Amino acid sequence: MQVGELKIFTGRSNPALARDICNYIGTSLGLATVTKFPDGETFVKIDENIRGKDVFIVQSTSPPANDHLMEMLIMIDAARRASAQRITAVVPFYGYSRQDRKDQPRVPITAKLVANLLVTAGANRILTMDLHAQQVQGFFDIPVDHLYASPIFYDYLHQYRHDDLVVIAPDVGGMKMAAAYANMLNSGLGFVAKKRTSATTVEASNLVGDVEGKEVLILDDITGTAGTLVAAGKLLREHGAATVRAAVTHSILNELAYERLKEGPLDELITTNTIPVDPRDLPITVLSVADLLGQAILRINSHESITSLFTIKGF
Repeated sequence: MQVGELKIFTGRSNPALARDICNYIGTSLGLATVTKFPDGETFVKIDENIRGKDVFIVQSTSPPANDHLMEMLIMIDAARRASAQRITAVVPFYGYSRQDRKDQPRVPITAKLVANLLVTAGANRILTMDLHAQQVQGFFDIPVDHLYASPIFYDYLHQYRHDDLVVIAPDVGGMKMAAAYANMLNSGLGFVAKKRTSATTVEASNLVGDVEGKEVLILDDITGTAGTLVAAGKLLREHGAATVRAAVTHSILNELAYERLKEGPLDELITTNTIPVDPRDLPITVLSVADLLGQAILRINSHESITSLFTIKGF
């Protein structure tokens, strides 16, 4: 299959990222109509011939998550019925990934349900980034290419690579990722013990690691209300941290998050554009994942390995 047969389409969740991917690849964004009927139902029409083409549909399940998920499903179905040869769902942020297990009685495993929906709609392959839980890949019976934002973060973070840097996991579950970054940056390592009191409120109670006089980097994959980051940041400040930064792949920032960041202890929030992020004059740095996704799309299209995309320059 040649690169000339590649076609990229996007829903309404992150068209700017889709355009940046197309600019990297050197192709134009596919023509599609995505609108709503007066009653709220989603309508999709592919406005060009895609018979026999290798179709990539870029759509994050960012807020409103249900609308964007439904758009993705309908676009996949439209592409399948238009006789696309292969359909890859490019999901920079895979929503519902935090509902990946039954941790209490009578709750769903929604991450598995979403996987079933994507496959049933007609997706032949999934391209995603920094899943909340690795086991979500196993929820699919089709190939999943799972990229990591670490090479992008490393290119930015290497300026802080010195003896005074300490990488902190905001909870015990993030220790593996934090340890990998600490190894890359040749820094110290620690973690914060937290207790979630509600869906929007977190208490950070204990700190493991020495941060006095240090430049601290908190690592996490998702933040919504910024409760975990701000609680951890306050605890780190109380223990004498000189600066506190956070690097988070997916920032689903709501109004509560912006209020907390405005008054909170973070010197900088470093994130990516897997989801559209408005800095709002706050110390928020948005790094682009377009080139990484674009390279992965090119390699999938030409049946090449994407393993080298995990390689970090200088490490």
